[in-house]
Amino acid sequence: MDYNLAALKVFCSQLNNAKATTTQQSQAAFTLSGILFQRVWLQGILVSTPTTDSSGRFLLDDGTGVIEIQLLSDFLTLSWVKGMYVMVVGLYFVQKGSLPLVKIHKIVDLSPFPDRESMWYLEVIEVFKLFYQPLFEE
Repeated sequence: MDYNLAALKVFCSQLNNAKATTTQQSQAAFTLSGILFQRVWLQGILVSTPTTDSSGRFLLDDGTGVIEIQLLSDFLTLSWVKGMYVMVVGLYFVQKGSLPLVKIHKIVDLSPFPDRESMWYLEVIEVFKLFYQPLFEE
């Protein structure tokens, strides 16, 4: 993973336009209107509990779409409950015939902060206008 590439703040629906590519180090990556990335930063509600096969897979709904997330074993010992509002950052993958997947390396329960969801929408819109939109228009 190339940590020089930023984790894009995006909505699940925006990831539908991501195109697979490779970085200069021949690592799998994606582009979104010319922005190279490997990791994404999402926030949403857990709409499922972990899978029974102990792979640590959940479904996350951010209001624009649903994405599958996979937790590392370090996070599986914590209590994750359907309906929690969480922030996740992780490596983005496209799975053929299935939902996209994010292998999580950071997850934070934001449920105790009820304004976080509305603030997240504003953050993503602001990031788009300040940083991404100029690149889309070039």
